[in-house]
Amino acid sequence: MRNVIAINAQASQSIIAAQATSDDMLLESIADGNRTSMHILYCRHNVRVYRFILRIVRDATTAEDLVSQVFLDVWRTAGQFQGRSQVSTWLLSIARFKALTAMRQRRFEDIDQEDVRQIPDGCDTPETSLDRSDTSAILRACVQKLSPAHREIINLVYYHEKSVEEVGQIIGIPQSTVKTRMFYARKQLAELLKGAGVERFAA
Repeated sequence: MRNVIAINAQASQSIIAAQATSDDMLLESIADGNRTSMHILYCRHNVRVYRFILRIVRDATTAEDLVSQVFLDVWRTAGQFQGRSQVSTWLLSIARFKALTAMRQRRFEDIDQEDVRQIPDGCDTPETSLDRSDTSAILRACVQKLSPAHREIINLVYYHEKSVEEVGQIIGIPQSTVKTRMFYARKQLAELLKGAGVERFAA
């Protein structure tokens, strides 16, 4: 019985130590096959990765499947991480690639899917119909009306708090292009918000 207690205590201490470890150190441990470190990294980032993917694919089931694929890739390729960016930035780069690949495959399966997606939806989404006076709901609705490129920039900068440099790394474009897209994205979003009657955010 004492041996079992000692083993459990040791396992608990290992988990606590892993939770206090940086993402970079977790990846090094994952590269060595440490499953506890993989679990900790997943718990830290799976929600962020899921939300990021969901904003691209707009399908919860697909997003859940892709999150699993992202972390499976992390398990397989942790040793390839070179530390040139934050681990969270690297994860979102993998997630973006997976999401865009899934979108391309979906278009091949249903060639009309993109055309359907471009048709404006006259009905409120479940989120906005709950409370049209809720500013955050109006903001989300306006963000969804942006072009895919501009929506992606807003998503990364404001929802995931990524810097211009990190956004460039995730998308694979120069920082100057990120700044240009950000300028036009904010301008377009301001116009949409003004049209929705949210003047204080449109300024």
